[in-house]
Amino acid sequence: MKALVTGAGGMLAHDLVPCLLKQGYEIHAPPHSMLDVADLDAVRTIVDDFKPSVIINCAAYTKVDEAEKQQQQAFMVNALGVQNLCMLCQEHNIPLVHFSTDYIFDGAKAEPYTIYDEANPINTYGRSKLLGEKYILWLLDKFYIIRTSWLFGLHGKNFIENMLELGQKQKQLSVVTDQKGSPTWTQHLAEATVSLLKTGRYGIYHITNSGATSWFEFAKEILRLSGRAIEVLPVTSEKFPRPATRPKNSVLDPFPLPQVLGRDMPDWREALKEYLSLRKQRAR
Repeated sequence: MKALVTGAGGMLAHDLVPCLLKQGYEIHAPPHSMLDVADLDAVRTIVDDFKPSVIINCAAYTKVDEAEKQQQQAFMVNALGVQNLCMLCQEHNIPLVHFSTDYIFDGAKAEPYTIYDEANPINTYGRSKLLGEKYILWLLDKFYIIRTSWLFGLHGKNFIENMLELGQKQKQLSVVTDQKGSPTWTQHLAEATVSLLKTGRYGIYHITNSGATSWFEFAKEILRLSGRAIEVLPVTSEKFPRPATRPKNSVLDPFPLPQVLGRDMPDWREALKEYLSLRKQRAR
């Protein structure tokens, strides 16, 4: 089995590639300088040469706030780039694994969002990711669309690192309390993705760590487990305005992932503990 992994420099790909190697995949994960998914000719050259049995798309424009001003760039990567990959998957009759986001939903629902709920993104990033999903649904029969949320990992900037950095500089932090979601460790997401690939059961899946929390409660747990005596104050989204509006509820219902894999995803608190432990080991 040969897997072409796009977005090789990103946080998710760094954890996904070792998981694929453990399963015996031959991997080609070229840097962005060699593979820009928005460049159809570049994608075609690499796919024709490598002849993968699956394409795994980790490439994404993820700067949620900057996307409000750089809309064309967001759509080039998150939508047109996905269309390019779909075209090559069609030509070679191979499946596409694509990572999408909780931000395709508007957050108005009280309960977790299911795979069959209607999307209604409220920011440019979410709209660009939704169009990427639509290209897959329009063009392919063999695909895994994996929606996830609130990612953290050892190989990129994330909320945990931001909180720990701010905790070194400030004695008090204000964090929004009216946005709810499921923090997800890229290591657990990568492991679940590889397990899903082995099933051959195509479709749309929600893969996050289990449980839900607010950014405020998440920040408190990060600092508590890190032994930082920092006061965390709850604030509303209105008191902390951002260029891009965030959904108030972006918790994703995991059905049918547990039924397909035969297990639940680890709780986000467990994932956070493992992440912080591994982070400490690497710092020694």
